[in-house]
Amino acid sequence: MLFPSESALRADPQAVAGSSDYDIVIVGSGISGAIIAKQAAEAGKRVLVLEAGTGVNRSLVGYDDLLTTFYSAATKDNQSPFPVNANAAMPRSPQLRKLQAGETDSSTYIVQSGPYVSDTTYTRIFGGTTMHWEAKTPRMLRSDFKSRTNFGQGLDWPLSFEEIEEDYRLAEQEIGVSADVEDQSYLGQTFPDDYVFPMRGLPLSYLDQQVNNGIDGTSVDLYGQIYPLKVRPYPQARNGIPNPAYDGGRGYRPIGAVDTHQVEEGGRCQGNTNCVPLCPVQARYHSGKTLAKAFRIRGKSGQSLVELLPQAVASKVVIDPDSGKVVALEVKVYNDSASPAHETITVKGKVFVLAAGAIETARLMLSSGLRSTSGLVGRNLMDHAYLLNWALMPQICGTMRGTSSTGGIVDLRDGPFREKQAAFAIDIHNDGWGWATGAPTSDLLELVDDRNLYGADLRRGLIDRISRQLLLAVMLEVLPVESNRITVDPQFTDALGNMRPILSFTVPEYTMRGAAYARQFSRTVFARLGAQDHTSYAPSDFGYVAYEGQGYAIRGGNHLAGTHIMGTTKTNSVVDRNQRSWDHENLYLVGGGSMPTIGTANVTLTLAAMCFRSGRDILKYLH
Repeated sequence: MLFPSESALRADPQAVAGSSDYDIVIVGSGISGAIIAKQAAEAGKRVLVLEAGTGVNRSLVGYDDLLTTFYSAATKDNQSPFPVNANAAMPRSPQLRKLQAGETDSSTYIVQSGPYVSDTTYTRIFGGTTMHWEAKTPRMLRSDFKSRTNFGQGLDWPLSFEEIEEDYRLAEQEIGVSADVEDQSYLGQTFPDDYVFPMRGLPLSYLDQQVNNGIDGTSVDLYGQIYPLKVRPYPQARNGIPNPAYDGGRGYRPIGAVDTHQVEEGGRCQGNTNCVPLCPVQARYHSGKTLAKAFRIRGKSGQSLVELLPQAVASKVVIDPDSGKVVALEVKVYNDSASPAHETITVKGKVFVLAAGAIETARLMLSSGLRSTSGLVGRNLMDHAYLLNWALMPQICGTMRGTSSTGGIVDLRDGPFREKQAAFAIDIHNDGWGWATGAPTSDLLELVDDRNLYGADLRRGLIDRISRQLLLAVMLEVLPVESNRITVDPQFTDALGNMRPILSFTVPEYTMRGAAYARQFSRTVFARLGAQDHTSYAPSDFGYVAYEGQGYAIRGGNHLAGTHIMGTTKTNSVVDRNQRSWDHENLYLVGGGSMPTIGTANVTLTLAAMCFRSGRDILKYLH
């Protein structure tokens, strides 16, 4: 079985509290913490991973139980597999409502400080947000690392693309990315001559192919430059066909995928459209796969070098006032997710890694009174802004076949226009209008209530309607803005008494200029395809933004970043280029929160690459 048994992994809270032997204490079991834990264990270091969730899904049985919960849920959103746990609460987007300027809504876990309300989510469960991610793994472009220098917008990274490129390769190996180099070589992206991805690229869906056939030969003129358009496959963090040429001809073996037959876990992608939130056969990567390998690494005594303490919520980072070093974490350990009863223990270590995600890491730092010399903890919150556009194709095009998004239009991810407006990528969604309108439930209601269809006519009507649906999800670049931030306030606490995050966010004008163009761009694509545009944005929508006389519904992308950005000095950033705190030499704040900009790439591959770099720096520090 992929995972060790549940009971074998749970550390004893009292033994943890009484130990001074941990080299590294990691908060969070998502991909950032998993990579560093595995790297440290391979170097013989003793690691403790703290997980706020129950951790029941670390066994195959527990994972399958989440699938059952999802299948039986009335609402199929990306949090529905995960039972409500007030002790490790997380945002659940369907509960959101529109706010007025100056209004605050504390009815959900994230306190929303209006007027803009974000529906972005993350998962506080074993495996972190890789338990529900879409699993697209594009690299950032070279120009994304120098957006201030190149376009006069945003911030420059203290790292160049060339300095992180080898770590991109390590991340692609760990995740097991399926892609073909020739499909990813666009807009100046290059790869070493002998490089191939671990697995061959997944094919474009029939819907992708229909869109590509329709826009073939189309180009757009943006600020005087011509951009030809085509549909390109996305690199995917899901098992495809292993590439025998990988690693100098040694090939690549995905976890659990031993042949073309279905296996108990880690099977090859079967094209399930509901792979978000959970892949039924675990073809999609999640960080439990990396941790499973880490748990198997043994020390000289035969014990696992990596221990997991679930149901453990870090509540305070304790600092030595003289040295500035972290001396311990205060951790609240609960026994039952249905009860707030808990004990508070103190966890010691040599190095501490906060890998809880951009919002939770910032919340923990601010709750501990640690705002950094720069005062930037919690500031510069970023998330890709999504503008959804939906239409009916003139012919049946195979909607609802394939994973959520296999291809997209990515030709406007870069260009001189970025001096004036945001870049964007367009995801072609294989799952119809679900994100935009709640389809197919909304289609059923319309056909029954408005058109009085039933029986065979209703079945034919549903098939015709759903199989022609096209959703273009425009993913827009958002730049760092200090006023977009996470804060805390003692009046807003959770079941354990920990302060909850308060989100204040406004979509920057630079992004809205891109959104306005993207709406026109989508209309052009629909016209070229002969598709009937059904897109509409309502002022009552919680994500509604008015710009230059037009209204747009802006959705969150779950691509959280920027609350503890890296930089060149302690006055312009929170962490250095290795994600080490400027103010606390044995503290690392890792993950998307360290990213100074996000460009137009889903953030997971980049933050994974950054964590390989941090892991090496941690080992150097310990030595």
